[in-house]
Amino acid sequence: MPRRPAGHTRGRAAVLASLTVTALVTTGQPAGADSAGTDSMNQAFQQAAEEYGVPRDLLAAVGYGETHLNGHSGRPSQDNGYGVMHLVSNPVNHSLEKAAALTGESTADLREDTGSNILGGAAVLRSHADALGLDTAERSDINAWYPAVARYSGTEGAVSALYADTVYTFLAQGLRATVAGGERVSVTSRPVSPDKGPLAKADVTAQSPDYPPALWVAANSANFATGRTATVDKVVIHVTQGSYAGTISWFQNATSKVSSHYVVRSSDGQITQMVRDKDTAYHAKSANASSLGIEHEGFVDDPSWFTDTMYRSSAALTTYLCDRYGIPKDRAHVIGHSEAPGNDHTDPGANWNWTYYMQLVGGSSGADGLSFGAYTTQKSGSTGPQVKAVQTLLNQQGYEAGTADGVFGSATRSAVQAFQTARGLSADGTVGPKTWTALLSAGTTPTLVSGASGDAVKRLQRSLTAALGRTVSVDGAFGANTDKAVRDYQSTRGLSADGSVGPSTWAALQAGR
Repeated sequence: MPRRPAGHTRGRAAVLASLTVTALVTTGQPAGADSAGTDSMNQAFQQAAEEYGVPRDLLAAVGYGETHLNGHSGRPSQDNGYGVMHLVSNPVNHSLEKAAALTGESTADLREDTGSNILGGAAVLRSHADALGLDTAERSDINAWYPAVARYSGTEGAVSALYADTVYTFLAQGLRATVAGGERVSVTSRPVSPDKGPLAKADVTAQSPDYPPALWVAANSANFATGRTATVDKVVIHVTQGSYAGTISWFQNATSKVSSHYVVRSSDGQITQMVRDKDTAYHAKSANASSLGIEHEGFVDDPSWFTDTMYRSSAALTTYLCDRYGIPKDRAHVIGHSEAPGNDHTDPGANWNWTYYMQLVGGSSGADGLSFGAYTTQKSGSTGPQVKAVQTLLNQQGYEAGTADGVFGSATRSAVQAFQTARGLSADGTVGPKTWTALLSAGTTPTLVSGASGDAVKRLQRSLTAALGRTVSVDGAFGANTDKAVRDYQSTRGLSADGSVGPSTWAALQAGR
């Protein structure tokens, strides 16, 4: 494996450690990145990718999943991870020390210097690939890296699969981040079909015993107390200071002595329960016995983590818990970690939108801007909310449609044509039923069947509305009406009309059929 000798230096700027993510996207064309000047993060990713033979977009997606490409000026995460690539030094994960041995960089540089940190992440990923026996041809296939990405998480089994699935979701959906100095780091979406190997059977499938929409992964028994010594009368809102999978792993680590009842993912609002409601999680000191704790993936100083999807998912959970346990839905009973008596934490911090969150908890949800009873043809000169939806989808998917202002101008037309070309559609710049269907369905392709719920179902319902030319209610619940719409779509497109939305149905939708 390539090894960077000690003392070998490259120009780089530590100022890149402070980054701000502006968008998370949902599918597009082959990968790409903006050109940038000396010491840019794009250069750092490209150079590290070339030096260690790691796909550049994979490296960027791992970094985004870990930190949103924010090095936090060398400050550690909750599980003692550092930098854009979250190189970790704790009792169960020594990727920081491993990176130092592989690159010859000092641990101080790896913690604080973005270029060194990215190089270290690439070296660690390559070492996992080598240990797995990936040859040159396999390393050129981004799908073959899945087990190496899972190992990078420092976890095993279902949690490592959860981590790798998140990275491959970013590859499928694409991402765009604006870092210090205005430089943009992007990965445009592409179809992915990761080779999971033994991890194919390691998916987290157990459901929460207390909140049905959530998954269940138990925290280590050393990190919570069985039972309660007080009546539950509040919900405490936290921010993880780390990634979703990393937090789940940390709560499974007996040395951490911390946990929460629930963890919420930023990108899609997925929730994992780790401590039963009836038991006492170690999350808020004096408030532990009388509260339920909800951790939110992210960092308090980076508002990009607090997505609308996360707010809505968390608020639905909080509403459920308040209703179940008779907790008033007000700020005296739904509090931040910083507001719990005797605590010295600052989360969820100034970037958490309490006004919006409490509106959601109280039942005010608002429109999502993407769901319509019918999708009408949009073209140059069109204006209105559906043009804004087109622009939002294109921008999210890595196509530059300009500001989402609801005016179909030249930038929007060019972005539509680029999207159409990438999807094999007639590149006429007009958004008709086929382009709408491809735009609305773009993203990951989970198998969905009757009884499923969540954002993927909403995406399916929107795309079916466009494809069939009739309204399919966008409620995120795969019920009888959605099942009928799926079967109607399948039968009219020459697919097996079994009501199961698998790879062939998603492929047809994403091709605009």
